[in-house]
Amino acid sequence: MVTLAGGTGGAKLARGLLDVSDALTVIANSADDLEIYGVHVAPDPDLVTYWLADAIDRRGFGLRGDSWQVMDALAATGVPTWFRLGDLDLAMCLMRSQRLSDGARMTEAHAAVVEAFGVSARVLPMCDESVRTWVRHRGRTMPFQEYMIVERAAAPVEGVELRGIEQARPSAEALGALAEAELIVIGPSNPVISIGPILGLPGMRAALSQAPAPVLAVSPFVDGRSLKGPTEHFCAWAGIEPSAGGIARAYADVIDAVVADEQVEGFPCLVTDTLLDTPERRRRLAGEIWSFAKSLSR
Repeated sequence: MVTLAGGTGGAKLARGLLDVSDALTVIANSADDLEIYGVHVAPDPDLVTYWLADAIDRRGFGLRGDSWQVMDALAATGVPTWFRLGDLDLAMCLMRSQRLSDGARMTEAHAAVVEAFGVSARVLPMCDESVRTWVRHRGRTMPFQEYMIVERAAAPVEGVELRGIEQARPSAEALGALAEAELIVIGPSNPVISIGPILGLPGMRAALSQAPAPVLAVSPFVDGRSLKGPTEHFCAWAGIEPSAGGIARAYADVIDAVVADEQVEGFPCLVTDTLLDTPERRRRLAGEIWSFAKSLSR
């Protein structure tokens, strides 16, 4: 089983899928990555890894039981610490950064983080090249993390740039996983800034269209709204209707079916409770997706 993921919704679903699959691969958005404090930070690949390891903090990101001595020490010396990394989180970034400095590809460097947590699934950054999301907000274009944290992800979103995407390609590991999968799931993640960079990689949509496995999209909208993050702001900018139908139309060229809490016209649809707020709900939805997929063919 392969899932495309970015952000909390995709990471939660990946955790549920791990319960029903003995061979799970997650292709994670890496366009949110940044370099700060001398390390390479990979928010989405790390978020997915921490969820899969059952090590996620109760905030929904970062590591449970982390401390903040490094950030506190930096702040005491006047270093801006608007992007806060816990000490354990920073250690994982240091390990990945060291491997990148030694010449490893991003896929190989992040595999060391996955291995450190003993996670049985593979977590693959979407590509090995550098792709960075920039957001235009109130007349200024800024890196994605600055928009999310400093600007508090406020409306309006006036533009999105994926810098470097024309030169990037899906990794060989990602393409191989898609070609060998029995099921491919596009997670309930922001379609513009989480799934959008993955699908925007040259060759990725073709790989999904040509994959032998059925491709399902899980809507990120529950009861007609997104539960977390600025999904509506980005959908408004991109012209995507904030509904399961809007998600289906955005992915129409690559998907075979939709999973949502409302019926979607024009697509095979599994209508079910898509809340992912407990382990039981995550496991149940993952099992329903797997059963539903068996009724589909390409």
